[in-house]
Amino acid sequence: MPMIGQPAPQFTCQAVVDGGDFKEISLSDYKGKWVVLFFYPLDFTFVCPTEITQFRDHLPEFKENGAEVLGCSIDSVHSHKRWIKDDLGDLGYPLLSDVTKQVARDYGVLLQESGIATRGTYIIDPEGSIQYMGIHNLNVGRDAQEILRVLSALKTGELCGAGWKKGTKFVKAD
Repeated sequence: MPMIGQPAPQFTCQAVVDGGDFKEISLSDYKGKWVVLFFYPLDFTFVCPTEITQFRDHLPEFKENGAEVLGCSIDSVHSHKRWIKDDLGDLGYPLLSDVTKQVARDYGVLLQESGIATRGTYIIDPEGSIQYMGIHNLNVGRDAQEILRVLSALKTGELCGAGWKKGTKFVKAD
C-alpha cells in the first residue's frame, strides 16, 4: 500500500471522457499537475452517484486550484459510458476502468472478499508523490468540499490547523 510522501503507483487504463469517448489515460499524463484520484465501488449503485456528481459540481473549484480529478472503479468503459448517458450526465473529468483490478490493488483499496474497490481518495502532487490519502467504508460517501479544503491546505506548504480554510491564519511553529 502506498504511503504519504511516496511516489504514487503508476497506471495506464481505458477511461470514458467527455462526450462518451474512450481514451487511454496514464497517471504520467498529469505530471506537473495536482491530481485528485478517487475510487468508488461500482457503477449503478446508490452512494456512488452522490460522490461522482458532487466532484462534477465542484470541478471548477478543483480546476481553480490547479488540480485534475480522476474517478476509478472496476467497471468496464462500456458500463461507465452507459451510466453517464443514462443517469449522471457529462462529468467533465474521466472515469477510469480498472477491470483488471490492478490499480485498486496497487493503491491498497481493493476489497479481496468482494473484488471491488472501497472509497479511497488520493491527492498526488505535481512531482507524482502522494500527499493525502483517505479510505471510507462502502456505506459512507466522501465530501468533495473537504477534499478541496485539504488540497488548498497542501498547496500552501504551511502548517494548517484542523478546520483550516483559505484565508485563515496558519499555525506558527515556535
